[in-house]
Amino acid sequence: MIPGMEPLPLPLEGITVVAVEQAVAAPFATRQLADLGARVIKVERIDGGDFARGYDTAAGGLASHFVWCNRGKESIALDLKDPRGLDVVRRLVADADVFVQNLAHGAAARLGLDAATLCAQRPRLVAVDISGYGASGPYADKRAYDMLVQCEAGLVSVTGTPELPVKAGIPVADIAAGMYAFSGVLAALVRRGATGRGGPVEVSMLDALAEWMGHPLHHAMHGGTPPARTGLAHAVIAPYDAYPTADGGRVLLSVQNDREWRRLAEQVLERPELGSDPDFATNAARVVNRERTDALVGKALGGLGADEAVGLLERAGVACARLRNVQEVAEHPQLAARERWREVGTPVGPLRALLPPITLPGGGEARMGDVPALGEHTVALLRAVGMADVEIAALRRDGVVA
Repeated sequence: MIPGMEPLPLPLEGITVVAVEQAVAAPFATRQLADLGARVIKVERIDGGDFARGYDTAAGGLASHFVWCNRGKESIALDLKDPRGLDVVRRLVADADVFVQNLAHGAAARLGLDAATLCAQRPRLVAVDISGYGASGPYADKRAYDMLVQCEAGLVSVTGTPELPVKAGIPVADIAAGMYAFSGVLAALVRRGATGRGGPVEVSMLDALAEWMGHPLHHAMHGGTPPARTGLAHAVIAPYDAYPTADGGRVLLSVQNDREWRRLAEQVLERPELGSDPDFATNAARVVNRERTDALVGKALGGLGADEAVGLLERAGVACARLRNVQEVAEHPQLAARERWREVGTPVGPLRALLPPITLPGGGEARMGDVPALGEHTVALLRAVGMADVEIAALRRDGVVA
């Protein structure tokens, strides 16, 4: 809170989102909206729900992807192939501000749930279509899973070692599309505030990840050659890599300019003459002599423990980091010191989760609601759209809702 000021509400309080979503891209986008105060109604299949629920059982019996992307939502399970199930979605959308879908190409249009159709019916609605490759073009009908889009976008070609290209260890194409969908919704809501009209938002995974490929794309298009794969090293900066330490750890350092190199040479390598040696004095020279540069740094850090090496580099003013594994990130001292961890409710009990990266001083903390069970809110939502209990019982008997 800001002293002397009334606390601000979460920015999306009062906004209702309906999402026919699955996997990661759309659920990740709508989770950001939920964290900022929006009410998010998640429409799932009756036969198992969002298929991300079945990816694994690592989170106390729940799927880790699902727990990550779906807190703070209400779940309703519907058969959209049945006209009665589709009618429920239409009723929900009638009272919504935002609609998001990432069904297979053409599926939403066949149901009348594509952004263009919905926005023509309700001009104030913000409707988002998330796809793999976009609504047109020769790739429009291709299946688009994260790894496939990483390959099509060229990310895999610049990630890995000189011998072996590798995909990113996280679903970066899904995340990129989800974040552009999230920011697209916010932009469209701002426009609606000024004009009274919402409108369609279109995001494709390929477009999103191709944008994130900006540096290698521009390097290749305008320089003629793509950046080389260099593992943890940097293609055009040296020294910039992870170096083993005496205790089995690895410390990454990055020298961004020649002033830093001189400090590294004097205070860490204990070779001040390297600061003016023509083979090392400039970044261009160090890149040409990368193996010799790395050998010098590796020798200096190899006799130190990881903590000792980090301390020495920090005192010298050289940017550095520990190469941490995932469990070490879960116990990261900086996240702990800044109290970034909370607990969220789930069907298997409370689980740790990180606060979202957007912090809004002067207002309430992000709303980190529970992860819903499949169909947990079906009855309440059906009643909210005007259905009597006898109608709900008939829908459940006929397998239209769960």
